[in-house]
Amino acid sequence: MEGWVDLIMDNKNLKKLYPIIAGMVLWLAGPPSGLDENGYQIFVVFISVIISLLVRAVPMAISVLTGLSLSVLVGLISLKDALKGYSDSTTWLVVIAFLIAGVVIDTGLGRRISLLCIHALGKSIIGLGYALCSAELILGPLVPSNTARGGGILAPIVDSMSRTLGSTPTQSPEKAGQYLHLVGAHANLITAAMFLTGMAANPLVSKAALDVFQIEFDWLNWALGSIVPGLVGLAGLPVLIRYLSPPTIKSIQPIRDKIKNDIKALGPWTRSETFTASTLGIMLFLWSTKPIHGWGTTTVALLGLITILLLNTISWDQMVKNYKAWDTLIWLGGLLTLATSLKDLGFISWFAENIQQSLTGISPVFLFLSLALIYFYSMYFFSMLTAHIAALVSAIFMVASGMDLNPFIIVGVIAYFSNLSGCLTNYSTGPVIIYFGNGYLPPMPWFKVGFLVSIYHMVVWLGVGSIWWRIIGWW
Repeated sequence: MEGWVDLIMDNKNLKKLYPIIAGMVLWLAGPPSGLDENGYQIFVVFISVIISLLVRAVPMAISVLTGLSLSVLVGLISLKDALKGYSDSTTWLVVIAFLIAGVVIDTGLGRRISLLCIHALGKSIIGLGYALCSAELILGPLVPSNTARGGGILAPIVDSMSRTLGSTPTQSPEKAGQYLHLVGAHANLITAAMFLTGMAANPLVSKAALDVFQIEFDWLNWALGSIVPGLVGLAGLPVLIRYLSPPTIKSIQPIRDKIKNDIKALGPWTRSETFTASTLGIMLFLWSTKPIHGWGTTTVALLGLITILLLNTISWDQMVKNYKAWDTLIWLGGLLTLATSLKDLGFISWFAENIQQSLTGISPVFLFLSLALIYFYSMYFFSMLTAHIAALVSAIFMVASGMDLNPFIIVGVIAYFSNLSGCLTNYSTGPVIIYFGNGYLPPMPWFKVGFLVSIYHMVVWLGVGSIWWRIIGWW
């Protein structure tokens, strides 16, 4: 008996009960007035899955599959409908991008690009900050997992640079380590915001835009709206962090010598690196010229994947070992199904109508900015960007759909805020957790810097961004 009690009271096992208890309470409470029972019950399943994602008691894929299975078993959706998310082009765009990202990492191309940026720009501590921003900008559109990009490629390099400069978590962290880790973490979020393929959950925003507004917020439109405020944000970030967390180091010559040696150790460009870089360059060109040829984002990604395989840049046996791609297929496809079911069974429209009725008579611009700010700062209550997007984006779009505003400005602001809001905490997304986990800053200074960076994002994206969006005809 005591063993069972210990098992149940184990923190991780206890967390598994949170979504179950919440779901049971909501299910038994019954639907509010005006909401169909099926619409309410799919909401209960969805919110239970979101709670499970937040407490992280089980892997994301297990949480989503459990929610899907329950929806089928109680008759909310058919098995055929439950599997629709897995045939969606949005899901496969992310899966293909993950497979290609694995090639970028496995061939060493990602590391080479990062080291070359550091060698070219890293002539001072601020220059190292700009080198990190440049590496993120180059890798951002190509490595869809911001965790793989920031945590897998750049964070180890940043930690190594900090230690080479005599700055460790326990000895002189303010010398260089704090500055470099803050720049790396916040640059990662800016580049995640700049590209549809910058973060795994970004296509959820694009799919919601198509479902609610019937507009195609594809790779080109996403990048068109973000390119100017994104570049301005990256350009000012190293300077801003210099004032928020001033590095005390005087000379960075040791790191210059180390980077030279690291690049020399890589040797000349390999055949795999050359073919991969060329293929990625062609993909970016095709994404940027869609109005000419008409090929969609997923079509171009599939073409790039096939090219990489036919050129034998990496074998199929090696590629299929990228478990993160298949894990993403399971949770993203299922999450798309659940989100779509919320709309199909009437919950989203019911929610939007009730909110819109209570907000009549308010200026559309003021109302939308209020919604956007609430969305941004609600990230304090979420432990991952994906859950934040999945829980709120469709509802916000439905509420905003009744406003007299260009849908592109609505989708654009929410899309970019979906990633930028990760600046607020030390637990918002994988790379931030990894950068913080290296131990150079305690939690409170990280939160303080994060809040000030959020003000910076507001100035850049709502200030410079609004001017740019006016120029391109979004409002």
